Amino acid sequence: MSRTLRAMMIVMLVASCGGGRDSGPPPGNLDDACAIVAERPHYLRAFRATERRWGVPVHVQMATIHQESKFDGGARTPFRWTLGVIPMGRQSSAYGYSQALDGTWDEYKEENRRFTARRNDIHDATDFMGWYMAKSNQRLGISMSDARNQYLAYHEGRTGFSRGSYNAKPWLLRVSAKVEERARMYETQLRSCGGRRGFF
Repeated sequence: MSRTLRAMMIVMLVASCGGGRDSGPPPGNLDDACAIVAERPHYLRAFRATERRWGVPVHVQMATIHQESKFDGGARTPFRWTLGVIPMGRQSSAYGYSQALDGTWDEYKEENRRFTARRNDIHDATDFMGWYMAKSNQRLGISMSDARNQYLAYHEGRTGFSRGSYNAKPWLLRVSAKVEERARMYETQLRSCGGRRGFF
């Protein structure tokens, strides 16, 4: 086997195993939107691309990702345990920055013909989020800038949201209020640092 062919096979193997835009560890200061995008400029490129394509504001994306994964591209739900010691699988198939479930992720890839999209890639995860929230806007009339209700529809699914399933979950209502509060905070921070650092 020639060296060139061997090198190409190694590159393809590395890429298929998650090379390229790996998630890496979360940013250092998750309470400062300016620090997040300064530390990870490729995050901002992903957020802005999603805002252009789907209309979801950067701060809404950031607040939702913070709640879902704390910007950890490898985030998974905890294991379920039997008798406190026997692992019985994870609580759900949610994975990555956006904590997309297997079935919903497959639907997104099929509908958008993005068959190589990965949930631990910030560009793919934000595009998924934009796609999902755009559908919530179309089907439920939820404004793209309404972080609270977009999050509730994201968490409960559009059918659950339309039935008001979240009203029986006081903990989820508290979480959605925190998402809204964080979105406002991120928006204010990005406005203050945007011009100074050339972000916007």
